[in-house]
Amino acid sequence: MKYNFDEITQRSGSNSYKWDTATDNDVLPMWVADMDFRTAPVIVDALAKRVQHGIFGYTKVPQAYYEATISWFKRKHEFSIRKEWILFTSGVVPALSAVIKALTVPGDKVLVQTPVYNCFFSSIRNDECEMVASKLLYKNNVYSIDFDDLEDKAADPKVKLMLLCNPHNPVGRVWTKEELTTIGEICLRNNVIVVSDEIHCDLVYDGHTHIPFASVSDEFLQNSVTCIAPSKTFNLAGIQVANIIAADGEIKKRIDKALNVNEVCEINCFAVEALIAAYNEGDDWLDELKIYLYDNYRLLSNFFQKYLPNMPVLPLEATYLVWVDCSALGVTSKEIVDKLLTKEKLWLNEGTMYGEAGEGFIRINIATQRDRLINGLEKIRNLFGE
Repeated sequence: MKYNFDEITQRSGSNSYKWDTATDNDVLPMWVADMDFRTAPVIVDALAKRVQHGIFGYTKVPQAYYEATISWFKRKHEFSIRKEWILFTSGVVPALSAVIKALTVPGDKVLVQTPVYNCFFSSIRNDECEMVASKLLYKNNVYSIDFDDLEDKAADPKVKLMLLCNPHNPVGRVWTKEELTTIGEICLRNNVIVVSDEIHCDLVYDGHTHIPFASVSDEFLQNSVTCIAPSKTFNLAGIQVANIIAADGEIKKRIDKALNVNEVCEINCFAVEALIAAYNEGDDWLDELKIYLYDNYRLLSNFFQKYLPNMPVLPLEATYLVWVDCSALGVTSKEIVDKLLTKEKLWLNEGTMYGEAGEGFIRINIATQRDRLINGLEKIRNLFGE
């Protein structure tokens, strides 16, 4: 491989939320959803060149930014985006909060499919709306959508939005065109706007295809908002850049106002350069990254099958976040995670972070060097292995 993802990086002492939050320097963090790999060299070079300029004033987003975004989604996902649909902001979570603020009033309800990314809950709560959960169906180690329940929940006239996680974090599903079509039809029938968080869209593995919700039909395009970013793909969360795609002019206008009210309507000079370099020149780095990540997943899956067979690992269709069923242990997810942190100094996420439907599960971030991954797996084996 051209890129060395096995190279151990030193993240402690870099003000890393993932690595510097623990008070014990011996803790191995496999929780926060960023990667322990250096980003693509083309991005580092672009940022270094911008630093050398030495002036960091207010930034105008250039045409090249839009062209890079439009080209990437056309090439990678067959999603044709127009410049006039794009609003930039500092991250997908600020984007979600702005969209909720723009398209609801306090007391409205927002539909989600649990277990799901925990910041969905805080964004809904912070905008004074009520979260309505439609639990995903879990059977034979696979999640699917309970469409009857989704229709029932969407029929409530107070439900104004559905937050769709596509691909889904934490269960690792890539929703099919058929599944997305049924979701979209339910929401159209019930006058519910779909807000699709597609931040993990580039981290989809062989045998699966990411389909942007808005690309399924023109009706879905007009009845949706899509949130995208290069942050998960290229490990750029700290750069703070994301885009909101809204084809409906009135919806876009309302979101633009919310972004300005919340003062998250600007991005910095490094965000611009990083996105352009990533989307224009990052293809080969991403291709190798996905191979490495999926090899990590196979290693983890085989390890659990051999040493921890009572803890089934769910299939990983996308993301670098592995969802593990620990229900056979007969203790809560929090107890499992607390014990691993206390006894083995391994930090994972308990399933209940992602809603009550996550009880009995843990989430493991495998976007790390293989030696570190093996170390983390051995820690789990030490406590729960047969």
